[in-house]
Amino acid sequence: MTDRTDCQTVLIVFGTRPEAIKMFPVVHALRGDPRFRVRVCISAQHRGMLDQVMAIAGITADHDLDLMRPDQTLDALTAALLTGLGGVMDAEKPDWVVVQGDTATAMAGAMAAYYRKIRVAHVEAGLRSHNIYHPWPEEVNRKIIGTIAALHFAPTQTAADALLAENVAADTIHVTGNTVIDALQWVTRKIADEPALAGGLRELEARFAGRRIIGVTSHRRENFGGGLEAIATAIRTIAARPDVALIFPVHPNPNVRRVMAAELAGLDNVALIEPLDYPHFARLLGMAEIMLTDSGGVQEEAPALGKPVLVMREATERPEGVAAGTAKLVGTDPVRIVSEIFTLLDDKAAYSAMARAHNPFGDGQSAPRIMELLVNAG
Repeated sequence: MTDRTDCQTVLIVFGTRPEAIKMFPVVHALRGDPRFRVRVCISAQHRGMLDQVMAIAGITADHDLDLMRPDQTLDALTAALLTGLGGVMDAEKPDWVVVQGDTATAMAGAMAAYYRKIRVAHVEAGLRSHNIYHPWPEEVNRKIIGTIAALHFAPTQTAADALLAENVAADTIHVTGNTVIDALQWVTRKIADEPALAGGLRELEARFAGRRIIGVTSHRRENFGGGLEAIATAIRTIAARPDVALIFPVHPNPNVRRVMAAELAGLDNVALIEPLDYPHFARLLGMAEIMLTDSGGVQEEAPALGKPVLVMREATERPEGVAAGTAKLVGTDPVRIVSEIFTLLDDKAAYSAMARAHNPFGDGQSAPRIMELLVNAG
């Protein structure tokens, strides 16, 4: 290992599956360069799903806070994150703390670093919906990190412009593309070399042969309760078509599972399955004609494979996809969701317009750009 005096110590902090997906290309890039001493700290805000990504990416944590608790409140989680991450920073004394996105882990990581006057670099900076309750609490988490960070790695010019509008110094903002495209390209190549990595969906492929597959994900806090019930109603209506099948990896949150099990269990052409590891989720994106989601990351990933995305939210912090035509906001009204799905299924021109739209989120070289920006920042 390069001596500490010859390199920068970078503490990379994440805790959820989406963060792990978007951060492993950065970990790979920095660990492959002798100018950095890389330390990885995970909060395990998501446990099993996080571990799956780390295993496939070949990353081990130097610090594992293991903070996931059943029905944990946001304030309890935030308090535990601040003290836990602070202790790690006191031990490691990093030159940089790198966080990603908008989670409680990212926000607390930035706060703990700020309390110690450690520089923060923010991967996927500048996303804004301009509504502090959609997505909630992520919109405010991002704004807090944006106030603290010394380097802002914006995925798009739109994100960079949002930061400039908030008077963030222009020389700290860099458009890098989104690391999720790096990750998707990496895992797609890996599956091509090792097909067994995503072989667990073969049974569903056989079961739904000849049907048009719609992939579904839903887990947003703002949709808990009535929103999830409305989404389930829409799925039941869509499933009445004999030419479709819906594959729905159900989030482990009991608020999601209760509703979906009650409303959708037993439908022949709806597969409620366990959350997928990253290779299998990439395979689902490949199998699906359409993605129906309230996730942020899917809005970026699916267009990279030419798949239209219908977003079951009232606002998105990724307006680039909507502007480019790769994604459409449909909210949680069942009538609207069903209408938009049927349009894509039945109108070839409407489908083609979304499927062929340019993906605005990156070219797969974001992590190397981030590495060089950290080098240049010193």
